[in-house]
Amino acid sequence: MTAPASAAQNATDAPLARYEHLFINGAWVAPEDGSLVESIDPSTGRAWALVAFGGRRDIDKAVAAARAALEGPWGRMPGHERAALLRRFADLYKTRARDLAILETRDSGRALRESLADVGGHSNAYHWWASLADKASGRTIPFDDSVHAFTTRVPVGVVGAITPWNVPLMAACWKLGPALAAGCTVVLKPAEHTPVTSLELGRLFEEAGFPPGVVNVVPGHGRNGPGEYLVAHPDVDKIAFTGEGATAKTILRAGAETMKRFTFELGGKSPHILFADADLEQALNAATNSAWTLCGQSCALGSRVLVQRPVYDRVVEEFTRRAARVRVGAPLDEATHMGPQAHADQLAKTLSYIDVGRAEGAELVTGGNRLTGPAHAGGYFVEPTVFAGVSNAMRIAREEIFGPVAALIPFDDEEEAVAIANDTAYGLTAGLWTGDASRAHRVASRIRAGMVWVNTYRFIRWSTPYGGFKASGWGRENGVEALDSYLETRTTIVSTTGRFPDAYAT
Repeated sequence: MTAPASAAQNATDAPLARYEHLFINGAWVAPEDGSLVESIDPSTGRAWALVAFGGRRDIDKAVAAARAALEGPWGRMPGHERAALLRRFADLYKTRARDLAILETRDSGRALRESLADVGGHSNAYHWWASLADKASGRTIPFDDSVHAFTTRVPVGVVGAITPWNVPLMAACWKLGPALAAGCTVVLKPAEHTPVTSLELGRLFEEAGFPPGVVNVVPGHGRNGPGEYLVAHPDVDKIAFTGEGATAKTILRAGAETMKRFTFELGGKSPHILFADADLEQALNAATNSAWTLCGQSCALGSRVLVQRPVYDRVVEEFTRRAARVRVGAPLDEATHMGPQAHADQLAKTLSYIDVGRAEGAELVTGGNRLTGPAHAGGYFVEPTVFAGVSNAMRIAREEIFGPVAALIPFDDEEEAVAIANDTAYGLTAGLWTGDASRAHRVASRIRAGMVWVNTYRFIRWSTPYGGFKASGWGRENGVEALDSYLETRTTIVSTTGRFPDAYAT
């Protein structure tokens, strides 16, 4: 593994970028009971920005603004006008996509080549959501000629959108798009480690001309901070959360008091199954990419690589060879393949799981170390890591690591592959590679996961529903199914006679 020569570009002593205001009710305001907090560049371990973090009073103001907008101009705006605003926002987003990608890379450490590819497509997603803004129609219900019964779809209300630190712009898109298309208003609370790009979204909503209060952005801490308060707030109708399961359970308990609606996109320990009859070159391209992209920090990655025994040794050899070709270094260099872990705690977690894998008896084939040379000094860099001889009973095969660690698990036949794939608490995504079309359909239909890829991996689009079975979450993001989760159904029954009998006349 080699770092690009320009790795030192992140080590400059440039003045801190300053984001000293929250975006509430269409205005940029100083925190009432928050503070300015340093945002750390994970490629250097040093602060690169100062960011306003809100507190409880700031959440109260944001929720009140969202409620007023819902009951005011935004709530009365017809769907085609909401669509026009979303399209204007999408067009602005497209013109700023590169700048947004650079900021996401600074904040999260994601390699710029990945950020550019991801963020560059978000404007298409917002355009797609705009196309659905006037499509939330109900239906008529046949009864008899005494009543006319029909349903209408209405916004669920004020949404608290809580986004993760690994893909802050994508997660915001997956929540803001359907929420705004449905006619909801939003208080966006980004992860404390990656707050900057969400504030930039506030600028775009302001420039696009959204009414005040429709979108509000309040960075801050989750536990004992504005995130926790937002979840319990009595005037928030729905929480849309992406993160890990323990936090989701805390959110569920806090929000249950006010009977909130919830969408949870949680963790995964996805099986990536390589059958011996697959086009192995293509399968390896996908399997190595899905192990190490985003520095392993994605719940959809195929971190459990299930390999049929006739090709197992070759797959182990190829993973080892390809790991050595991964360029780990300065994420802003477009030659870099893999950046650092997003923050110090995640670095410690990943390294601890590598120790667990060794202790459990898995064979550490390559990697396993923190990179600390001159090109990586101070940053949270980890080598691409491969364990072979892994059993599905091991912790490195059962628990979500969220680092660039691939666990290679051998299997004999189709039955065993399906059994191993489903032997997990999670059920977010899965993938399989085979040259047998019948096997492809057979296996895909038996895997307990919300999205299954066949002879491809990580193909995710705004129009394809995404979400998990079991501990991987509730509900779906993307697709028309996501729009449904931001709408309530109202049934209206109108008498055609205007008569109601007096039950007490006789």
